[in-house]
Amino acid sequence: MNKKETVQFIIDTLQKLYPEIPIPLDHKDPYTLLIAVLLSAQCTDVRVNKITPILFAKADNPFDMIKMTVEEIKAIIRPCGLSPMKSKGIHGLSKILIDTYNGKVPQSFEGLEALPAVGHKTASVVMSQAFGVPAFPVDTHIHRLLWRWNLTNGKNVQQTEKDAKRLFPMELWNELHLQIIWYGREYSPARGWDLEKDSITKTIGRKSALKEYYKKNKS
Repeated sequence: MNKKETVQFIIDTLQKLYPEIPIPLDHKDPYTLLIAVLLSAQCTDVRVNKITPILFAKADNPFDMIKMTVEEIKAIIRPCGLSPMKSKGIHGLSKILIDTYNGKVPQSFEGLEALPAVGHKTASVVMSQAFGVPAFPVDTHIHRLLWRWNLTNGKNVQQTEKDAKRLFPMELWNELHLQIIWYGREYSPARGWDLEKDSITKTIGRKSALKEYYKKNKS
């Protein structure tokens, strides 16, 4: 397959597997999504979805959040890891949202990335999933799979994002990045990878990735 055929094969396969794709993090509005994505840094979505109901029962908007202390927030979110940084970020960004945006989440990359503890990936998720703006957030699954699929050199997530945006049609970005995440979790994980179940990588995978797989799994 040439590059164009490879990209279309990936799109077609993912569309068949995931015609409807759920957003992994539970939320009800842009603010709760922003907080959930922030908490997901170096933490599984499953764990975040167990913690956010506890946090949001006390504060599901910036006005209630700043009534809590940083220590109170930290105590709730501790199971998500990095709680000192995340709790300060949640409290700090909530205050900024009130002071600068009347309690609303800004609908721009610049506004989001200026908030405490909010990086480009978090901003991309919020822009795509809350506001429908084309974005291609790159998490560990997408970074791993695009390397396995020989669509990026895998040196860093910034390059992976550039390559994904260059290769895939913009109108598919918001759906496609979620499809790749789910595919990575179900069929092409970092650990316990079974190539026989991973039809995409088995068909178009990078030679070095396949060689590494067979070396690790030879009997």
